[in-house]
Amino acid sequence: ENIKVRRFDRYVLGEGIEKKQEDFAAEVAAQTQAKEEKPAEAKKEVVVEEKKEEEEEKPKVAISAKLVKELRDASGAGMMDCKKALAECGGDVAKAEEYLRMKGITSAEKKASRVAAEGMVSSYIHAGSRIGVLVEVNCETDFVARGEKFKELVQGLAMQIAASPSVEYVAPEDASAEFVEAEKQAEMQKEDLASKPENIREKIVQGRVDKIVNERALLEQTYIMDTSKTVREAITEAIASIGENIKVRR
Repeated sequence: ENIKVRRFDRYVLGEGIEKKQEDFAAEVAAQTQAKEEKPAEAKKEVVVEEKKEEEEEKPKVAISAKLVKELRDASGAGMMDCKKALAECGGDVAKAEEYLRMKGITSAEKKASRVAAEGMVSSYIHAGSRIGVLVEVNCETDFVARGEKFKELVQGLAMQIAASPSVEYVAPEDASAEFVEAEKQAEMQKEDLASKPENIREKIVQGRVDKIVNERALLEQTYIMDTSKTVREAITEAIASIGENIKVRR
C-alpha cells in the first residue's frame, strides 16, 4: 500500500517568550542585607499593642518540617506559604490546603502578568490512534513543571482538546477579527432581527457572537475532568493551589 507522511508539528517549550533572568541567591542576600541595615532605633518604635498582636498570631501548635513537606507535596505551594497556612489552621494539613487554595484564588489575577516560560509540552493519543493532541502549557519554574499536580492538569487539558472537536483557539480573545466580523454580519442579516430597533438588534447580535466565539475557545469549555467548572476555572484553581502563573500557550 501507498504510505505518506501527511503532516507534523514541532513545539519547543517557551520559544519566543522573553524569560526574566533571576539570581535567587543574590536576591535573598540583598533582602537579608537590607534587614540587617535597618537602624536599631526602628525596633524601639514598635508599640506594645503590636507586640501583643504578633504574639497572638504565633502558631498555637508546633509546625514541624514534616508537616510543611507534607503540605508542600500535596499543594505544590512554596515552603513559607505552607508554613503560614499550617500556622493559620493549627497544623491541620487538609484545612491548610484549602486555605492555600482559597487564598490563591483571590490573588490568581495578580499572577497573570508574571512570565510563564517553563512548563511542558505534552501529547494525548486517543485509543485507536485516530485522534492526537499536542499542547504546550507554561508555568514559571521547572520545579512546578516537574510536580504531579501540574502534570495532571496538562494531561487533563490534552484530553479536553481531544474531546472538543469544536475548539479552535485557547481564549475568546484569540478569535480572529475577520471571523468575529463575519459572524456579526451573518447575525445582523437574520430575519428574526429585522423588526428589532437598531440598538436592541446590536445587543442581541453581540450576545450571539460572544456565544459562538466562546463555543470555540478552550478556556470556556466545561472541564471534562470536573464538569462543575470550566477549563478556565480549573486553571485558576491550579494557580491558586500551586502558587504560580499557568497559561495554555498553544
